[in-house]
Amino acid sequence: MMLPLPVPQTGPATPAEAPAATPARIRLLVADDHHVVLDGLSTILDMQADLQVVAQASDGAQAVELWRRTHPDVGLIDLSMPRLSGVEAIAEIRRHEPRAKLIILTTYDGDEDIYRGLHAGAMAYLLKDVRREELLRCIRVVHEGGHYIRPELAGRLASRLTRDELSHRELEVLALVERGLSNKHIARELQVAEGTVKTHVKAILAKLEARSRTEAIAIGVRRGLIKR
Repeated sequence: MMLPLPVPQTGPATPAEAPAATPARIRLLVADDHHVVLDGLSTILDMQADLQVVAQASDGAQAVELWRRTHPDVGLIDLSMPRLSGVEAIAEIRRHEPRAKLIILTTYDGDEDIYRGLHAGAMAYLLKDVRREELLRCIRVVHEGGHYIRPELAGRLASRLTRDELSHRELEVLALVERGLSNKHIARELQVAEGTVKTHVKAILAKLEARSRTEAIAIGVRRGLIKR
């Protein structure tokens, strides 16, 4: 005797599961005036499944223009660029978009460079000798709203904040001292009295805790107060 076959149920069909949505890629702007660096870095970043370079800038002014045009998620900005420096570009971008997420990627590691870059609004500071894995981690941290600064750079930044700053005039004098000019020639260059120059030099030595003009120059170069 044959058993009756089960009758299939005729309820509504179960819809097929929709494929999982692909997470949006982090859109990047890269700014560097060295084209080999610009192209190589962009290639590395584009190889990541969650990253996409949407704009490349070869100077600071172009970085600002492209940021306003493409509205990327994160920007990687070099410090030394023509037309606008990295610090100036960061400040200008942040003026138009206060929540812009920007990373400094540079060869400069002077205390003043670190301070000025972060003070302008950068959320991270990396040197170009950084390993690829750390660079990618930094981008993702900044994209999530975090800050990324190596401990040794953070320590130097904290030290910088506790020191007396050189005034604009003292920085001018220090630059002329670095050129090898005497107090007399500095006074002539700045059109001030020689006694005024001596006062500035004394203040520079005290603020830099230097025992000589030569040591003041060395400290100034190391801290990024003097550009060569």
